[in-house]
Amino acid sequence: MLADHVDLAGLRHHGDVEALPGLLDFAVNVQGSAPPPWLRDRLAGALDSLGRYPSAADDRIAREAVASRHGIDPDHVLTLAGGAEGFALLPRLGSRLAAVVHPSFTEPELALREAGVPVTRVVLEPPYTLDPALVPDEADLVVVGNPTNPTSVLHPAQTLRALRRPGRIVVVDEAFMDAVPGEPESLAAEAGSGLLVLRSLTKTWALAGLRCGYVLGAPEVLDRLVTGRAHWPLGTLQLTAIAATAAPRAVAESMDRAREIARDRTAMGERLRAAGVGVGNPATAPFLLLHVRDGELLRKYLGQQGIAVRRCDTFPGLGPDHLRVAVRPAADVDRLVDAVRAAGISS
Repeated sequence: MLADHVDLAGLRHHGDVEALPGLLDFAVNVQGSAPPPWLRDRLAGALDSLGRYPSAADDRIAREAVASRHGIDPDHVLTLAGGAEGFALLPRLGSRLAAVVHPSFTEPELALREAGVPVTRVVLEPPYTLDPALVPDEADLVVVGNPTNPTSVLHPAQTLRALRRPGRIVVVDEAFMDAVPGEPESLAAEAGSGLLVLRSLTKTWALAGLRCGYVLGAPEVLDRLVTGRAHWPLGTLQLTAIAATAAPRAVAESMDRAREIARDRTAMGERLRAAGVGVGNPATAPFLLLHVRDGELLRKYLGQQGIAVRRCDTFPGLGPDHLRVAVRPAADVDRLVDAVRAAGISS
C-alpha cells in the first residue's frame, strides 16, 4: 500500500553517520580502509592524465571491461559515479507506480519519492523470503536488493525472474553480489529491456571515497537514464577503477575475498549467537542482521565502548531492536562480543 507521512530523513540515513572517527567500525560495509596496492598503483598511474577531460574512449574501455566480465555487449553497460547515482537516475524512467521491496537499502525509494514518483512498499516478514505475488500487478517499476541490505538474504534468481512482465522494469541492486562466492543468483548476464542490474565497487575494493559502479541493461533503457545527465559524469580515476576491477585478475581476487568473508561471517555469527544475540540466518552478504532486546540501548552502549554499529529502524519493516554489523576479522569481533556480553542485553 502507499505509505503516508514517509520519513524522508530516515530514508536518507546511512551507516557512515554512525562510524565516527576513532570508533571500531561495524556500521559501514566497506571491506578494508583503502584499495589493494595494485589498484592504488593503477589509480596513481592515471594521475598524469588529469589535465585532460575524460574521453568517450576512456568510458568505452571501462564499459568493454565490464562487458567482458559479465559476458554481455558493451552497449548494455552504463558507468556510474557509485551505485547511488544509478538510483538517482531511476525517476527518468517515468514510472507510474514503483514497488520497492523492503527491508532494503532506502536510497532508491528516497530518489523516487523526491522526484514525485508514486511508491508502494512490499514489506517482507522474517525470514524475508520474496513472493513475487506480493508485488502489485500495476507496478511498472520494481526495485529489489540481492543480496539484500540489511537482511543479508540472497533471493533465488528464478524468483526475481518471476517479477518480470511486459511493460515492467525490474531493478536488481547487486551491490554486494561480488561478496557472494560464485555469484550463483546474479542476473547480470541477463540484463535487458525489462531488467536493470546495478553493481557497486565501493565495498569490496574500498572505493567509497571515489564513487564507482555501473548499471547493466538494454541500450534503449540506459539512454532514458542518461537524458539530461551532466557532461563528464565520471572522472578519469573512476573510469580507471571500473576497468581495473573488471579485469580477470581482479575478479579472481574478489572471489577469493568472498570466500574469506563467508568464513568470517560464519564464525562471527556463531560467536554472536553464543553471546545471546539473535542473528539472521541464512546470511550471504558481508554483514549480519541482529535482533536484540533493547537494541537502541545496546547500540548506544557499544558507541560508549568505542564500537559503531548500524541502526536499522530507518529500514522499512525493521525496528530499534534490529542492528546491522559488517563482517570483520576475528580480532575485531573479539571486541564486539566482549562488549555485547558486558552490556548484558540478549535477543
